[in-house]
Amino acid sequence: MIVIFNKKKVLALAFILLLIGVGFNLRDFSVKSFNSINEPFYKGNKENSNYVAITCNVDWGNECIDEMLKILNEENIKITFMVTGRWAEKYPEILLKIKKEGHEIGNHGYKHIDYSKLNYNLNYREIKKSKKIIETIIKEKTVFFEPPSGYYNKDTVKAAQDLNYIPIKWSIDTIDWKYKENPNEIIKRVKSKKIEDGSIILIHPTKGSVESLKAIINIVRENGYEVGKLSNIFKVE
Repeated sequence: MIVIFNKKKVLALAFILLLIGVGFNLRDFSVKSFNSINEPFYKGNKENSNYVAITCNVDWGNECIDEMLKILNEENIKITFMVTGRWAEKYPEILLKIKKEGHEIGNHGYKHIDYSKLNYNLNYREIKKSKKIIETIIKEKTVFFEPPSGYYNKDTVKAAQDLNYIPIKWSIDTIDWKYKENPNEIIKRVKSKKIEDGSIILIHPTKGSVESLKAIINIVRENGYEVGKLSNIFKVE
């Protein structure tokens, strides 16, 4: 029996099969690329924690830290300070003061660079170097890692996990580095965001953050939550 193939039909069939194949590949890619194992946590994993965490990322802004600590003390609040290793190395006395005030210390990498451009070995080296410096100063294990500027890749996350860190990122960015002279914009921004159980608010030691800090705390409380540190919203072994 001779089978005669229509060229147009064959091409159409081939195109359909190609699309189906690509579809499956894209689906597999999506699962692999956006698997939670390869991403930091954007909110806490503790159910009904009743807390919203604030992380203060520190690589500069020393002049604002004392006033920030004073406000947090007045409000009876402890937050998490994510510090770079190079900053901790340079200002160990400030780091120890933060710890003495009862705040949690986390790892923000050694240098404030783009970790998404680093391979596994370089990510591991940067995070480990910072870990050693910080823990030698505070004489306490650090549990959380937050990549500088939120830039990361799967190797960043894997390196952090291999060093026994919980990798995190924020869910609410105040962009206070941009509005450091405009606290009203910071407050407006936080008000516009969805605040829920386990949310993570990112701040830096800026003039604007200091001047808007009490308002941010009140916004969280008005939404029915307490302000705390990362260990208030994460299951920590």
